[in-house]
Amino acid sequence: MTSMNRRRVLVAKPRGYCAGVDRAVQAVEKALEQYGAPIYVRKQIVHNTHVVQTLEERGAIFVEETEQVPEDAIVVFSAHGVSPAVHVEAAQRGLRTIDATCPLVTKVHNEAKRFAAQDYDILLIGHEGHEEVEGTAGEAPDRIHLVDGLAGVNQVQVKDPERVAWLSQTTLSVDETNETVAALKGRFPNLLDPPSDDICYATQNRQVAVKEIAKQAQLVIVVGSDNSSNSVRLVEVAVDAGADAAYLVDNASFIQEAWLEGVDTVGLTSGASVPDELVAGVLAKLAAHGFDEVEEVSSIEENVRFALPHELRRDLRAAI
Repeated sequence: MTSMNRRRVLVAKPRGYCAGVDRAVQAVEKALEQYGAPIYVRKQIVHNTHVVQTLEERGAIFVEETEQVPEDAIVVFSAHGVSPAVHVEAAQRGLRTIDATCPLVTKVHNEAKRFAAQDYDILLIGHEGHEEVEGTAGEAPDRIHLVDGLAGVNQVQVKDPERVAWLSQTTLSVDETNETVAALKGRFPNLLDPPSDDICYATQNRQVAVKEIAKQAQLVIVVGSDNSSNSVRLVEVAVDAGADAAYLVDNASFIQEAWLEGVDTVGLTSGASVPDELVAGVLAKLAAHGFDEVEEVSSIEENVRFALPHELRRDLRAAI
């Protein structure tokens, strides 16, 4: 460790929005610019309190269910995706929709449909109640069985143990998912893997980075909201990787001075739906407490970009 008169912050990169989050936030901003307020959004567009509040101030209205959107209004579907039933309901009510589902989530939806069409039972590794899990499960409700971590491995029942495949929520811990898959393969030796990794590249990159800083830091601060699965996982990964303590904070105001007592190295990272300005705010607060030496720790450079939803490339007013 460093000496007590040298207080430093190790900042994990990458940080800021991942491509899927950036696309979803831009979709709402573009819709507000193109059509004016209000623009309705089903669920939180991304799981970050600051982002949601900022969009609300610009005229976005967040609702829990499609039935809360007035007929003929424009509604944006969040980055976490929705089930086919939600699309049907929106069409029946004459809503003009913009689908901001992350393309990586759409990939998992397509895999679910393909496995179901091939008569496989699908073991979906994920957290019960998470919007992404609900959307994916809706693609093949009679075929998909939720496996919520290792505890769910022995509970799952399938029609034919020889025709079973697995998929996962995109924001899980890579290590825990691998453990769950290994346990599932112990029960189902012929378990079929998805054609490509389901866990989001940004989630994986941030977990790799936080492992690096956790080896050197007594305390790790993760910037993110408590309903953000990938942010919560970063706290768990930091502790597993060796940090004495790790805390999740929505912004700098959540930091408690007691956390910093006896600490000379703080690790700092953020979830994939956190704007960089919140990280800057935490750095400023840490600097005010003597942590004015900042070192960036890079893992993998992110250069992925996704195009805006196709609905924003045509006039929704003329489409109805």
